[in-house]
Amino acid sequence: MSACFTLRSATEPGALRQLIYVVEDDEGVARLVMRALEEFGHPVAWFRDGKSVLRRLQTERPDLCVVDLGLPDIDGIELIRQIGAVTNCGILILTGRSHTIDRVMGLELGADDYVVKPFEPRELVARVRSILRRRGAAGQASAASQRRYASFIGWTLDCAANILRAPDGTEHVIGTAETQVLRAFVERPHQILTREQLLSQRDLSPMDRSIDVRISRIRRKIEADPQIPKIIKTVYGAGYMFTATVTWS
Repeated sequence: MSACFTLRSATEPGALRQLIYVVEDDEGVARLVMRALEEFGHPVAWFRDGKSVLRRLQTERPDLCVVDLGLPDIDGIELIRQIGAVTNCGILILTGRSHTIDRVMGLELGADDYVVKPFEPRELVARVRSILRRRGAAGQASAASQRRYASFIGWTLDCAANILRAPDGTEHVIGTAETQVLRAFVERPHQILTREQLLSQRDLSPMDRSIDVRISRIRRKIEADPQIPKIIKTVYGAGYMFTATVTWS
């Protein structure tokens, strides 16, 4: 019997499609985990031993590995170390070991969570999905932080240097406060943004007009007619909307 089995479900067309590896030598446990993950539309590959999963990692990268510590060919803690050396996927330890030292070592080696057998399948799935959400959000934040140049209708904003370049090539050095607001717009075009969202503050006083001052300054730079704005529109009673299409480089 092969050491690896792959299950790809189409039961939920709108479900997340992150690939999950299940590394577990007990077939009954593996099938239970796979069925639970299948219900939520995850593609799953099952491996009976550590060597099989390490071979697959040479050609494929999963989004998360569910790893048993008691494998027949390699200790699960060592396997986690080797997985972490070749991929930055999420790791959930699923094991019968309840010793504190195993938990500590696993988490210190980069595991995201630790579940002790016996387990409730739905709780396991909830933990898996929580890990995937956290790692997905972190990845998006990292990607966003690396984006520097936002271009829209001939204008370019250099978010790192606080420089706004006009279509004719003229450069305007703008203040940090204006850059913060303009970046909030270009990161979420065609969305209504509240004053609190634009200033990254909560419970903003209704008397605080700082956002209006900043938007007025930006409009004077980028609008053909600041009195009749076409790019930054006021949505009365809700906030503001940036209407231009934005590309990043």
